[in-house]
Amino acid sequence: MMKPLIAGLGLATLLPALALADCAKVSQGDLSVSAAWSRATIGTARPAVFYVTIQNTGSTDDRLTGIETPVAGMPMLHETVMTEGVASMPHAAAIDIPAGETISLAPGGFHGMLMDLEAELKEGESFPMTLQFEKAGKVSIDTEILPIRAREAACGVAP
Repeated sequence: MMKPLIAGLGLATLLPALALADCAKVSQGDLSVSAAWSRATIGTARPAVFYVTIQNTGSTDDRLTGIETPVAGMPMLHETVMTEGVASMPHAAAIDIPAGETISLAPGGFHGMLMDLEAELKEGESFPMTLQFEKAGKVSIDTEILPIRAREAACGVAP
């Protein structure tokens, strides 16, 4: 009875590490881009979202100035802003990526809006996303499509 319990606990501690290992990560210069994800959509009439984690290991600040993907005719950077209990999502011209810091585009904060979808985003599939940085240039990463109700990357946030 004790052996299955110990084996189960060992597996439970290993699973989070395995999940992080599956997280796509792309590095260019001092920037690492990881945990790119979106949610499945129902049709193409409503916009989709794009979330990602960006780590700047260098000593120089950078800025995310735009995103590009073949799945949307109008991908844009946005920020969720709360004013007197009302949420709005204004366009963000750029997102600062300070030296030595990690910035996450995540629900409730900065995020990508994928408007004018070319096709429905289907759970379990993926699509390419190119991030344009002021100094590091273009970085492309594969973006996982998760369930409609997903709240975070399936692989966790990889540092």
